[in-house]
Amino acid sequence: MKTAVVILNWNTEGFLREFLPGLIHSIAKVEGAEVIVADNASTDGSLEVMRKEFPQVRTLQFERNFGFTGGYNKAFSQIDSDYFVLINSDIEVTEDWLEPLVDWMDHHPECGACAPKLHSWQERTMFEYAGAAGGYLDRFGYPFCRGRVLKRLEKDNGQYDFPADVLWATGACLMVRSTVYRQLGGLDERFFAHMEEIDLCWRMQLEGYKVTVVPESVVYHVGGGTLPATSPFKLFLNYRNNLLMLENNLAKTLALKNLKRGMHAADAAAQGLRQARWRIFQRKCLDWLSAGIYLVTLNTGSFKAVGKAYREYRQLRSVADIKDIRTYLKVHGQDAGVSGIYRKWIVLSSMLNGKEVFSSIKEKDFYNI
Repeated sequence: MKTAVVILNWNTEGFLREFLPGLIHSIAKVEGAEVIVADNASTDGSLEVMRKEFPQVRTLQFERNFGFTGGYNKAFSQIDSDYFVLINSDIEVTEDWLEPLVDWMDHHPECGACAPKLHSWQERTMFEYAGAAGGYLDRFGYPFCRGRVLKRLEKDNGQYDFPADVLWATGACLMVRSTVYRQLGGLDERFFAHMEEIDLCWRMQLEGYKVTVVPESVVYHVGGGTLPATSPFKLFLNYRNNLLMLENNLAKTLALKNLKRGMHAADAAAQGLRQARWRIFQRKCLDWLSAGIYLVTLNTGSFKAVGKAYREYRQLRSVADIKDIRTYLKVHGQDAGVSGIYRKWIVLSSMLNGKEVFSSIKEKDFYNI
């Protein structure tokens, strides 16, 4: 098998019925491609649907819900293929969505992951929130996309119809090189779900690989298939995981930037660590400011979610070590680079520019590390 297209399912029997037939049909002509469904201990009728309606599809059945991170790690440990595709059950694919991704990976060995453009299933010409045309991070770790800034979505008028290296691409539909995935240890299982693909893509770049959006491929995403946008649990995951992601990657990234500006490796590492600690402190202040707003507006569920996120973050965090950063620079200082970190605060940019925020974001506003 060359390409394993894997749906990690948890209680989405309706989406399997609706979108799996089209997915199966779309890969029929792609040599070496196979659809696999990995089930995270669903309690609805998902497994019965697979047995009765899709007996030709290989199904991996897990004894409990391992989350998005653990579920995919467990699934991929049982699959031998050149490329893994993570794809949500609420994705509608087009007829020729897979071939451009495979072709890109075949011809760009430096690429660790690639993804299609993500459109809204409900509004077909609009980009979709989860990934649009590829993602960035601002200086404080807030994610946004080409085609989506905060909750504002852009219409696809062909403005992103060229391959582009980005910081991250959505886990709703993401192709990864299996050797790179295994080299990095897969998804960070502390995350459980949410932002784990951003962390993975960031770690790929720190190891010298690129993450690219391939616009010849387009898929349509329903969104909110497992957790609705208003879920306090989803909010908890986002606050907690954003901090874990920054702890994983920010110090190395800033140290790498210092090194490439001509600083000695030992000084670059020390300065990068100090800068990362200050940046993460600033992010924490912004988080608690938002928590205060939740409290004042009597949104107690969201306020409690922030508090729980910080309690678990303190338990799970892995503090950057100066020796590890120095070793990292020695090994990867010459070959790694990170694309897609915005110099400014995207929240403020959005407030100042409104609907013009997409055109206000310029290439010079990003670090080129």
